[in-house]
Amino acid sequence: MSTHFNVETFYNNEFSEHLAVVKETERVMRDSFKALLEHCVKAIRDGKKILFFGNGGSAGDSQHLATELVVRYRKNRIPIPAIALTTDTSCLTAIGNDLGFDHLFSRQIEALGQSGDIAIGITTSGQSPNVHLAFEKAREKGLVTVALTGKGGGKLHGVVDLMLIVPSDTTARIQEMHITLGQMLCDALEQSLGLV
Repeated sequence: MSTHFNVETFYNNEFSEHLAVVKETERVMRDSFKALLEHCVKAIRDGKKILFFGNGGSAGDSQHLATELVVRYRKNRIPIPAIALTTDTSCLTAIGNDLGFDHLFSRQIEALGQSGDIAIGITTSGQSPNVHLAFEKAREKGLVTVALTGKGGGKLHGVVDLMLIVPSDTTARIQEMHITLGQMLCDALEQSLGLV
């Protein structure tokens, strides 16, 4: 371990930054979260589904949240239709090879998305070309588009119907808030739909 690295200082600073971002997210996100929940409740009641997508850690969050909805969050109940567009390796590699990585999610939305579905793209920077193209295709097909992002929203302003922008420029803090907001959505959906 480096003699210049102070684990106590590091530990305290990480928690201090995390707590500051939590408080600021709580302050600024209330109306956006409420709007997200309303969109999702309407979609599920109308027989639609939620599509999650993102790269890297955001791909992991997509899978995590889709699983919580399909299987359960708090208690056993009927499944909530959700798909992570990050899990089919044959589809992902074929799209990447044949059409290019930028089309990874847009092609799947073109195939699977229906008007009234919810497309939730998760991107810490708002700069990912494949997320941007997915939103364009989703809007073209009449899906409700939602971005979970940070760093001011990047290139997604005017591209999506609803943005939940975590007020931070630190990737780790943004990701922490994305999974928190995502799990809150799962819980709130179960309760709003009367499934628990």
